[in-house]
Amino acid sequence: MLLEHGKWTTVSKLTTHIKKTIEMEPELQQVWLRAEISNFKKHSRGHMYFTLKDEKSRISAVMFAGNNRFLTFQPENGMKVLIKGNVSVYEPFGQYQLYVNEMQPDGIGQLYIQYEKMKKQLEAEGLFSPERKKQLPIFPREIAIITSPTGAAIKDMMTTLKRRCPLIRITLFPVLVQGENAPASIASAMEKAELMGGFDVIIFGRGGGSIEELWAFNEETVARKIASLSIPTISAVGHETDFTIADFTADLRAATPTAAAELAVPVLHELEKQHLQLKTRLYKALKDQTKRESEKLERIKRSYAFRYPTHLIKQKEQELDRLIERLTKSLSTKKELQLEQLHSFIRRLERQHPSRLLESEKSRLIQTTEKTHKVMNRHIMNENNRFVHVLQKLNLLNPLQVMQRGYNVTYDQKESLVTSIHQIEPGEKLTMYIQDGTVYAKAESISNKTLWQSNINAKGDGDHDK
Repeated sequence: MLLEHGKWTTVSKLTTHIKKTIEMEPELQQVWLRAEISNFKKHSRGHMYFTLKDEKSRISAVMFAGNNRFLTFQPENGMKVLIKGNVSVYEPFGQYQLYVNEMQPDGIGQLYIQYEKMKKQLEAEGLFSPERKKQLPIFPREIAIITSPTGAAIKDMMTTLKRRCPLIRITLFPVLVQGENAPASIASAMEKAELMGGFDVIIFGRGGGSIEELWAFNEETVARKIASLSIPTISAVGHETDFTIADFTADLRAATPTAAAELAVPVLHELEKQHLQLKTRLYKALKDQTKRESEKLERIKRSYAFRYPTHLIKQKEQELDRLIERLTKSLSTKKELQLEQLHSFIRRLERQHPSRLLESEKSRLIQTTEKTHKVMNRHIMNENNRFVHVLQKLNLLNPLQVMQRGYNVTYDQKESLVTSIHQIEPGEKLTMYIQDGTVYAKAESISNKTLWQSNINAKGDGDHDK
């Protein structure tokens, strides 16, 4: 946060923060203000600088050249005006001021404010939407005009309509076009024209004037009545620069009453001229087509078919016989081909018949079973032979076989196998395992004479005895 407690900031950052805070406030971005102008100054570049004040306060204001060039009056000191603008901050001086977008002299300005509010409201409701605009007929037969019977507008429209299209039927609905009762008068006339029916277009309007004089066509009742009509409408209010809410609501806006009459109907003599041109083009086209068809008929009459119809019929009969013969032959050939294909399919089907496939699979299963038995028997025989061989090897290595030849296995008191005389002490108890039992003995004495040495000595003694 910019302005945290105990932290320093700069004047520029503070001013920028204040400006952003003001510009984020919606009520300060569209301000309607009634005030008096003072200290008015117009810069050489067109910008206007002045002060707006009332009895108690004042505020600096600026209106840039891009906005003030649309003003219809010259602001002066002491003039009371109605202002539309937004509040912001001029950062170099840290000064808040009003940036003026629109300005009107007080009095007219109040009506202008009402106009803007009503326009914005109806626009948000969709009354000005192009999608709801109705298309005007190209050739209207009867037109309703809603305007003052004594104004210049009705004279201009009547003159223009009769000049452009003398056959058009016109019905005038006289109304008040300004004053307090004008809106109700205009809305009532529109409703009456709607109820009567038969009208192709409704034109409503009046001649130019001030905003107060045109105000009846800015009323909400008139705008909503226009939007509710099922008949296409043309607005002809004021002059080219005058825009009323009725202009936005109508299906078509004309710059002047005379322009409305021109938009409503085409020029009859131009239509007659176009009709004559189209009639001439149609006559010429029909004449050319008749000529082409006549020439075509003559060619047909001169053709061989019409001159020798009997010969042509016979020729066509022969051609028909030839075609029938070709068709019969083609059908026969195709039939034979189809039969051959059918027989081929039958043979293939028989080969693939389930019973044949079953027999074939049974035979294959028997062969496979026999082959499997042979392989298994051979494998079992091989494994038996290998088992006998291994068993023989085990018998050769079996200690019990060695013990059968007179050998024994001796363990000391610690249940350790005796493999050396150095493991035994005189008088130590021994356990001797022989082939058919166990002998518990005691070492009386110990000698390092081996069995081999004993055999040699015994053999030597024998020879000596001999």
